[in-house]
Amino acid sequence: MQTAELTFRRWMQTLIIIFILFTAYIVVADRHAPLTTESRVQGYVIQIAPEVSGTIIDVQVSNNQNVYAGDNLFTIDPRKYDLAVEQARVALIQANEQEASLYAKAEAAEAKVATAQAAYTNASSEYKRIKQLAGKKLVSASVLDTAFTNQNVALSTLHAGQQELRAIQAQLGTKPGKSSMVLAAENNLKQAQLNLSHTQVKAPTDGVITNLQLEAGSIASANKPLLTFIPTDTLWVTADFREKAIALLSKHSKALVTFDALPGQTFSLAIDSRDFGVAAAQQNPNGLLTAVETNNRWVRDAQRVRVNLTSNEKLPKQLFVGSRATVVLYPENHAIWAPLAKAQIYLVSLFHYIY
Repeated sequence: MQTAELTFRRWMQTLIIIFILFTAYIVVADRHAPLTTESRVQGYVIQIAPEVSGTIIDVQVSNNQNVYAGDNLFTIDPRKYDLAVEQARVALIQANEQEASLYAKAEAAEAKVATAQAAYTNASSEYKRIKQLAGKKLVSASVLDTAFTNQNVALSTLHAGQQELRAIQAQLGTKPGKSSMVLAAENNLKQAQLNLSHTQVKAPTDGVITNLQLEAGSIASANKPLLTFIPTDTLWVTADFREKAIALLSKHSKALVTFDALPGQTFSLAIDSRDFGVAAAQQNPNGLLTAVETNNRWVRDAQRVRVNLTSNEKLPKQLFVGSRATVVLYPENHAIWAPLAKAQIYLVSLFHYIY
């Protein structure tokens, strides 16, 4: 009886010692090799929206289909955009014709300026001769006045012709094809061609089309999302740790990850960055008084901070945006914490076979 009681007591003492050691390890390890199950696979979710409006005549992808950069996704009825391109081409032809007409007018204006210049030169010479004769009392004052008037009229005609020539030259630009009307018509043609190209919506990069709810006959509105697209080469992992757990985080820290979808496997990831804030502390300049946070609990919840992890290699294809993961951080090449962290994450990966 005493032997059974002694054995029980020893077992209880052993369990108490193990519990104390385990608790002490958890407290210390949470600083040097923190582990969290609050981790997920993240990825950019792109909402594909057309840049032009119209009726969708063809959907060229299926739900959860892998696509590559430049693959056709869906097509918008291009007929009105074809017409717009033709109209822009006709307008460009008309602009070139108008420019050619302006060049002809410019040549005519140059001829007028030359004629006006000759007339002014002649009138000016005539006035000077008559003025000399008038000084000798050989002609009447009325003849002198008429010569002076003719000179001024010729000068005004010359100025008017020069201004008309400048106005035409200003419209023509620096060389043929550079007039404002031609440049505007060319720009309108490029815009019409660009709009026509936008009737065929393409994949921006390699990725997956998911949650597809689009059929031919639907009406597409410009800049209104119609497809959900996830690039497959932009996945990363985020892990939320308690503040004290990442107090010792440094450039020498490493991360080991196990995913719920891949039990028994561990992956080494690099620590990319740590978020510099959380939404709970974000303030808006709204002119209101401070909203004081109240908490009636004796022990409040610890604040968690997000750490972003990246991989030099593409993450396994079994993963998707939102996949759950477990992450442990540890100092690289540390004689104690490095092997302990690897042991922790390996045990967790084995538990994923069960839960």
